[in-house]
Amino acid sequence: MLAAAGLPIYIHAPKFYVDEYGISLATLGFVLFVLRLLDVVQDPLLGALSARLRNHRAAAVSGGLAAIALGMLMLFAVPAGFAPVLWFAISLVLVFSAYSFLTLTFYAQGIAKADELGVGGHLRLARWRESGALLGVCIAAIAPVALANWMDAPFTGYAIGFAIASFGVFLAMRLEWVTAMTPTTQGQPGDWWVVLGDPLARRLLLIAFVNAAPVAITSTLFLFFVESRLDAPGMEGPLLLAFFLAAALSAPIWGRLADRFGSKSVLLAAMVLAIGALLFALGLGAGDVIAFAFVSIASGAAMGADLTLLPALFAARMARVSPGGEVGFGLWSFMSKATLALAAIAAFPALQAAGFQSGVENDEHALWALTLAYAGLPCALKVLAIALLASTDLKEN
Repeated sequence: MLAAAGLPIYIHAPKFYVDEYGISLATLGFVLFVLRLLDVVQDPLLGALSARLRNHRAAAVSGGLAAIALGMLMLFAVPAGFAPVLWFAISLVLVFSAYSFLTLTFYAQGIAKADELGVGGHLRLARWRESGALLGVCIAAIAPVALANWMDAPFTGYAIGFAIASFGVFLAMRLEWVTAMTPTTQGQPGDWWVVLGDPLARRLLLIAFVNAAPVAITSTLFLFFVESRLDAPGMEGPLLLAFFLAAALSAPIWGRLADRFGSKSVLLAAMVLAIGALLFALGLGAGDVIAFAFVSIASGAAMGADLTLLPALFAARMARVSPGGEVGFGLWSFMSKATLALAAIAAFPALQAAGFQSGVENDEHALWALTLAYAGLPCALKVLAIALLASTDLKEN
């Protein structure tokens, strides 16, 4: 459920508001960037709030679930009651704020649970958690496309389904928030400066930021790339499914490989795979749907390593330097969403300046700008991520 309110929002929301309300790409990019600036303060504060509410976690989580469901309904199901740009911004504030609070609370709970699993518990927990999250992303990514075959307002159905799922999640986990909080996991909330003062935690945050940026850019531009560069409208659903299924199915495999060869070596191999896929995508054009399907599968598999191994490494570090982990994962959440903000503010205005427009026939100059934004820039960022990781001592057992 949480995964459906993360990356899929950046896949669906911009195109939905461009097509539904005619908002320009540059305007949407600016709004998304401003909203992410809010997280500079908000995410660490939400981490501290989650720590303070540790003994009332069930009630806090239920409030977060209600807020995220309301925000999603406003975003997609309820027609804008006033200026669409402002409606878009308010809806996303609700969704993103609740998403941050629930995500970092969920990860902090995972630290306590992983400690009960013994040696290697963080990595084993991460396999299940991230595989589940990626399956959730798969469903959320293709749901509006699939619902379009059954109803006239697929995004309305998507938002209603999300609200129902939120209530189901509350029922399914309502006892977990109480029973998991044993005296051994209680500890004082870690201070931001304790986390940022730890060299390895700082380095992992930086690697997470740089490494997530390519995925943020490609996810934000995915629908535009398929529709305009590949000239394959209607193929978005199957290609998204291929991408996220590859990520979900590969996540446990990467975890087992990390057990054998070490997380650092496996992460580096996955990054090289991602670069290969991006370089191949640079040469694609109209009609290259099958070739792009292989790109989607390879890049999705690479993302499975990113989303499984890096959070597990950070969680293990937080267990040492920040009891509870809420503040640390508040910073982690900020890093993840900051990449999406930079993707929006960098990609959308640049594409508009190059003359690219959604839903119309673009000239070769505009299409090449789209290709460079989709694959060229992410490739360069992946190279930087490799350099950072290769020079980092992870101090693995």
